[in-house]
Amino acid sequence: MELKIVDIEKPEDMNFILGQTHFIKSVEDLYEAIVNTVPQAKFGIAFCEASGALKVRSIGNDDELKKLAEKNMLSIGAGHSFIIFMKDCYPLNILNRIKNVPEVCNIYCATANPTKVIIAEDSFGSEKGRGILGVIDGFIPKGVETEDDIKWRKKFLRDIGYKL
Repeated sequence: MELKIVDIEKPEDMNFILGQTHFIKSVEDLYEAIVNTVPQAKFGIAFCEASGALKVRSIGNDDELKKLAEKNMLSIGAGHSFIIFMKDCYPLNILNRIKNVPEVCNIYCATANPTKVIIAEDSFGSEKGRGILGVIDGFIPKGVETEDDIKWRKKFLRDIGYKL
């Protein structure tokens, strides 16, 4: 077995969700979950098949985000994994709906941070398989928040409309 690290390639402030699912219809069910939750969201979804044709299946309502999802899934290459890149919504707007899609098994991360995916690769006879072991999401904390940090956090949440 060989361990690899794959960087998620994306614009600096782009949010995404990385997860695992188990069936080819996942791309369509994930699409429906998003548009039924945040209709104005722009997004692209890609899913790696683990058997059969072994294709990266994709869908979305934004071609740029769909291509970004396809590119990252080709790099990750781990069977039955998916990625969703989004604009005009945040992961917290759709995360519970995504988790409730019947095929979704696991969510590895939902973030806009720089992210590395830790992959294990092994051979099954003449074929290779890959699995996601985990992710490195962002950076190491620099300490505990101060009173000024608490004020900034509360102001930020109100400025973006998530608190009154």
